[in-house]
Amino acid sequence: MCRHLAYLGPPVNLRALLYDPPHSLVRQSWQPRDMRGGGTVNADGFGVGWYPGESDPVCYRRARPIWGDRTLPTLAEVTTAGAVLAAVRSATVGMAVQECAAAPFAEGRWLFSHNGLVRGWPDSVVSLAAALPTRDLLTLDAPTDSALLWALLRHRLRAGADPAEAVAATVVEVAQAAPGSRLNLLVTDGRTVVGTAVGHALSVRATPGAVMLASEPCDDDPAWRPVPDGQLVVATPTVTRARALWRA
Repeated sequence: MCRHLAYLGPPVNLRALLYDPPHSLVRQSWQPRDMRGGGTVNADGFGVGWYPGESDPVCYRRARPIWGDRTLPTLAEVTTAGAVLAAVRSATVGMAVQECAAAPFAEGRWLFSHNGLVRGWPDSVVSLAAALPTRDLLTLDAPTDSALLWALLRHRLRAGADPAEAVAATVVEVAQAAPGSRLNLLVTDGRTVVGTAVGHALSVRATPGAVMLASEPCDDDPAWRPVPDGQLVVATPTVTRARALWRA
């Protein structure tokens, strides 16, 4: 499993998001509250993506534990952004531990992260992978389930699909192909964030002018609300909506 968060709102210092809260993402990397059987620490890499103004996002990813990186504290101290996606990684046994396997994955305006696993990998999703353009398979960020999920979602986004519908369709088809998968996704273009809760925890905190989605609340703010399993959330700094992924 992994831990991740997405923030949209007034520009904040990255240190205030990653380090300062009492149960910050950095603390979750070594003392998570809810891994649901997916390991005990998140030491297999990390990444932070942020949007400098209206520009495409910048990513800082490493294959080491976030607590052991000497550059990130200084970088976080001097970086301010109003849209951020960050993650710490606990690699599924047998999957690569390398920088390019750490979220967030990026293309153009998009940042993507996955908390969970695809059951039966890779055999369970061979048919889904086969439907992708060959070039997409040859250029996967890494030989991991998360990278394939990103490729499946990205293919829909490139075709112009609505982001929420693209996320929902990706989650539903993978869940059908690989029952029991944990498919908590976060994807953002810096203006809207879409998240899912499938097989793992996700919480949302909406305050005036800002929203955060996270695997675990980073503090004791009573504004945090758990997202029920099987739900998709679409959020902007001013509006948060949720709906069921599985349509009757």
